Amino acid sequence: MIPVKVNQMFLSNMGPVVLLSGIEDKRSVPIFIGTAEAQSIAISLGQVEVPRPLTHDLLKNLLDFLECRLMRVEIADIDDGTFYANLILERDGNEMRMDCRPSDGIALSLRCDVPIYIYKKVMDEAGRVFSAEELGEAKPVKKIGKAKPNKELSHVKQLKNDLVKAVKEEKYEDAAKIRDEIKRFEQTHTHN
Repeated sequence: MIPVKVNQMFLSNMGPVVLLSGIEDKRSVPIFIGTAEAQSIAISLGQVEVPRPLTHDLLKNLLDFLECRLMRVEIADIDDGTFYANLILERDGNEMRMDCRPSDGIALSLRCDVPIYIYKKVMDEAGRVFSAEELGEAKPVKKIGKAKPNKELSHVKQLKNDLVKAVKEEKYEDAAKIRDEIKRFEQTHTHN
């Protein structure tokens, strides 16, 4: 099995895609996922606190309540473009395997802080090396001088206020978009 991590998520013309990249392997596997799962993964990656548990938070809480521990997530197979995954659970010293969709496994692994693995045959079939341009890493971070207009600072402050409001109102898709805008702004305006 090949250890992977969530590299990034992006929107394609066919919907949300999560990119799992090898930690030691240079290849990555793109997996198309549903909007709800993409939102759940984005909230976890962005460490956005939500006032009430989402489905994957509830599942984690349920596992904790039942004293069942998620050990790892395995992306185990691919058939005609459809990926198959397993949750590897442990309870009372017994290991259990449970079928799941990769997107649910990824969302849960982020909340439980457990590793994700891809079987070698899946990586061989679906993995490839992506260029920096394809991953959107080609643009250098812009340098700025010390004095910044207060207008930019108030823009970030307003975005952060909007983020808090969106989360309180349980508008998680809006919250994810606002979080991404804050990240883009901060990356563009970071001192080197």
